[in-house]
Amino acid sequence: MSDTPPDRLSVNPKSPHFNAELLQRGIGIRFKGNQRRDVEEYCISEGWIRVQLGKKTDRKGDSLTIKLSGPVEAWFETEAAGEGGADEASEDPAA
Repeated sequence: MSDTPPDRLSVNPKSPHFNAELLQRGIGIRFKGNQRRDVEEYCISEGWIRVQLGKKTDRKGDSLTIKLSGPVEAWFETEAAGEGGADEASEDPAA
């Protein structure tokens, strides 16, 4: 697995951009210089995020979202399985 998050990712299982394996690693999002934890979907190349619009839902029961434009940065919050396992132990000064 790459250490770079995909250009576009969604938390909605109905979306074609949904990827459960990547979401399990945790994705950090910085939008306009502020870290956000309420992002439903993002696209780095197009420069937008989608966030939930309160508790409103559409007629199918899906949450309504609003698209916000601006600079987007994404990163993984944890290492991929099998990557850096031995390196983490050697970096610990107490060991």
